[in-house]
Amino acid sequence: MTLETLAPAADVDADAFDDSVLAALGADDYVFKVWGGDWCGDCQRQLPEFGAALAAAGVPDDRIEAYPVTKGPEGKEGELVEAYGIELIPTVVVETADGEELARFVEEEAVSIAEYLADQLADVEATA
Repeated sequence: MTLETLAPAADVDADAFDDSVLAALGADDYVFKVWGGDWCGDCQRQLPEFGAALAAAGVPDDRIEAYPVTKGPEGKEGELVEAYGIELIPTVVVETADGEELARFVEEEAVSIAEYLADQLADVEATA
C-alpha cells in the first residue's frame, strides 16, 4: 500500500514557499515520517503541498518514509501507528538520523505542515 497523497502537487512550485521554510526542511539529515491515508480529507488537502515543499527543499526520497493508515475497529491502523502514538492524520514526525524526534505535526494547524515544521525545527536549531 502506498500513500499517493504525499506525491508533490503538480500545481505548486518552489516559489510558493518561503526560503526560510525550504532551508529549515532541507537542513541537516532530517528523516520525515509521514502517516496519512489516501481516503482522508485532511491528508488529501495537506499532503500534496507538503510533498511539494519537501521536493522544493531538496529532501531526498530516502529520507521520507510514508506510512499508509487505514481505519480499523479500534482506530487508526498501520505500520508504527502504535509505536508512535498516531491517533490523528496526517501526522508528520521529523527525526535526526539517529531517530531522535525533533518536531511533530498532528492533523491541522493554523499554517501549512511545511511552515509548522520549519518553525519547530528553527526552534531546535536555535537551542542547539
